[in-house]
Amino acid sequence: MEKVTRFLSSRWGIILAGAVIGWIAVLLQKLGNPPNMGVCVACMERDIVGALGFHRAEPVQYLRPEILGLVLGAFAGSLLFREFRGRGGSAPAIRFVLGFFAMAGALVFLGCPWRMLLRIAGGDWNGLVGLCGIIAGIGVGTLFLRAGYTLGPSQKGPAASGLLWPVLSLLLLALLLVGPQLATGVPFSSKQGPGSMHAPIWASLVGAALVGFLAQRVRFCTVGGIRDFLLIRDSHLLSGAAALVLAALAANLAIGAFNPGFQGQPIAHTAHLWNFLGMTLAGLAFVLAGGCPGRQLILAGEGDQDAGIFALGMLSGAAFAHNFGVASSPAGPGPWGPATVIVGLAACVGIGFFMRRKA
Repeated sequence: MEKVTRFLSSRWGIILAGAVIGWIAVLLQKLGNPPNMGVCVACMERDIVGALGFHRAEPVQYLRPEILGLVLGAFAGSLLFREFRGRGGSAPAIRFVLGFFAMAGALVFLGCPWRMLLRIAGGDWNGLVGLCGIIAGIGVGTLFLRAGYTLGPSQKGPAASGLLWPVLSLLLLALLLVGPQLATGVPFSSKQGPGSMHAPIWASLVGAALVGFLAQRVRFCTVGGIRDFLLIRDSHLLSGAAALVLAALAANLAIGAFNPGFQGQPIAHTAHLWNFLGMTLAGLAFVLAGGCPGRQLILAGEGDQDAGIFALGMLSGAAFAHNFGVASSPAGPGPWGPATVIVGLAACVGIGFFMRRKA
């Protein structure tokens, strides 16, 4: 066990984990998930919110097992290596707001940081615009970190206090597997559009659980990789993200799924300004919260209530985005998408400024 921990803590460990995540993502796409969306935390949380009826955009409703697998895989890893700790209390309300605006920015771009990398690996050059945006947002966030930004320390609590997301994931998994629809039709499932495209449940659950387990062990985080490189020129986490792109690119080339260009890309649009600013908002919110949405779910799976609150904020942001015309479509941003991005940027800059603590 000690040798495994030592290897996974090394650079080769995180490179292996990133490569496995990239391969699993492309495999799930091959098995039925939407193109360039083998694993996308933002999109899949949005689909779950729709499946539960919190928004009624019919093309994006499906109780995605990938999110549940991520949490349960991280939960299993933290139990196996005795790292599960109930903790929380670090500015939960602010974390909820950050999660809300992070989701809004991601749905204007149409993807979380993981999907951004998968889009690039599939030849969608709009993903490169998003990459420039997220680097800009993280860059602004690092300025606040250097100036003393902090949400304060979390407090240790009883182990049961960290079970919110593992228990929620098990309940949703039971609803998915047993599937007795209520009189209202819940869980809803799309008949067309991205929500109707999905790999077999077992493949999604097992693949995502493996991703969650590995990501928990190596502390995989795309936003953290860029943050660490900008702050201290540490490329450890960044090497995992690079491995994800290269592995997914190789897999796409092998199965003939690499289609380079800007136009006609799946579940994407070419409004470059809002692709850039949407991911700028998401990157800023993620770095202020301490990690990308995948990392937040992993932390929630190992008992971190603060990360769990951020994830709940993202779920709320997904419902808002589709109920109020914020989310984009292949035609471009929703009618209220640009305004929400601007408000979100102002809110996150305000949080970064007012949550500084002088030495």
